[in-house]
Amino acid sequence: MSQTTTYAGSAGGAKSEIETSTIRAISWRLIPFLVLAYFFSYLDRVNLGFAALTMNAELKFTPLIFSWGAGIFFIGYFIFEVPSNLALEKFGASRWIARIMVTWGIISALMALTSGVTSFYVLRFLLGVAEAGFFPGIILYLTYWYPAEYRGRFLAAFAIAVPVSTVIGAPISGLLLGLDGAMGLKGWQWLFILEGIPSVLLGIVTWFYLTDRPEKADWLSSEQKAWLKAKLDAETAAKQAVKHLSLGEALSSPKVIMLSLVYFGFVGALYGMQFWLPQIVKAFGLTNAQTGFVTAIPYVFGTIAMILWARHSDATRERVMHVGAPMILIAIALAVSSYLTDPVMTMVALTFAAIGVFCVFGVFWTLPTSWLSGTAAAGAIALINSIGNLAGFGGPYLIGWVKEATGQTSTGLLVLAVLPLLAGILVFVGGHETKHEFAEQGR
Repeated sequence: MSQTTTYAGSAGGAKSEIETSTIRAISWRLIPFLVLAYFFSYLDRVNLGFAALTMNAELKFTPLIFSWGAGIFFIGYFIFEVPSNLALEKFGASRWIARIMVTWGIISALMALTSGVTSFYVLRFLLGVAEAGFFPGIILYLTYWYPAEYRGRFLAAFAIAVPVSTVIGAPISGLLLGLDGAMGLKGWQWLFILEGIPSVLLGIVTWFYLTDRPEKADWLSSEQKAWLKAKLDAETAAKQAVKHLSLGEALSSPKVIMLSLVYFGFVGALYGMQFWLPQIVKAFGLTNAQTGFVTAIPYVFGTIAMILWARHSDATRERVMHVGAPMILIAIALAVSSYLTDPVMTMVALTFAAIGVFCVFGVFWTLPTSWLSGTAAAGAIALINSIGNLAGFGGPYLIGWVKEATGQTSTGLLVLAVLPLLAGILVFVGGHETKHEFAEQGR
């Protein structure tokens, strides 16, 4: 079967043997490793929520100080996001992602040296600088390997590291706090050290393990490389036939700005929950270890929902509803949780919020990658992620500000619900206006 015939046939429904074997080989080679890398990335980013269970009292941090420290990470992340992604495009994924992982692992471990407000802010800012470019870099990297019709499910497979980092990391973090006093260190210091070291080691492995581009993959056969090249070249040509955007045009595109605002609303809800959920759960009267296990519950359901929702989106080739509807679910669930006082019902509501969050996470990035390619895609993906992640400052800060003003974290959740609500409305309005441009190439 010729490459052209294979490309046309695979788009139509029945998949050829070469297509199936190529996608399988790529997935077994890349996805488990990238999931592991993102697992530690996310764990090192949000383990602050568990450290806060004892660190805040010991260092006399108020809710606002904690919120500033949690959020200032995203300022450094924002400033260096686009340059970092463009560097990945220039220097290659293996070297640049390795650099990112080693530096963030070192700084994450150095969080154990936090002794006051200034050191807390500086280290969190530097952690954001170090990690900038990792997530959008991987999103860009996966477009080098997967045709559009596969991206939803495999972006979700990569993003599974986010809920899994909490499912596994929350109980571990809760238990690590029990090391308080070992070798003269506090439990929260051990948490930062022991969760930072694996990132450094994995970063070194990344340098040698990741393959920058399909043409350099000695673990693919020549037939598999030929099929993949034909498929991806055809998609790129189809995108450029509509309009080939320069980097500047992509960064100023109304669709890119719209997606940045949508992602802002999503990220605000995501990190508002991530940083404050351990403290919400601890307020139920649980021990640190119990808090870790209970905090993991919403993420178990979120993990399952994310995979199923992304598969459904790929099967139907529909993206707008698959992003907008979960956004509305997040808003409703967060709003309802703010009115509940029973711990069980509160966790049920927050579980629905987590389901909405991770359903969005698994599908959102199929939108910009469906019509952008090359350097324009690298810059636009980084811009969307950097603007969106500014809400990583705003979401946690919003809850901290409301808690300090009212004494109630639940009221902060009600205010936070506005962000995904507006984002969901924007998806449906903006997505309807440009739906034909969000359609996957090759339909």
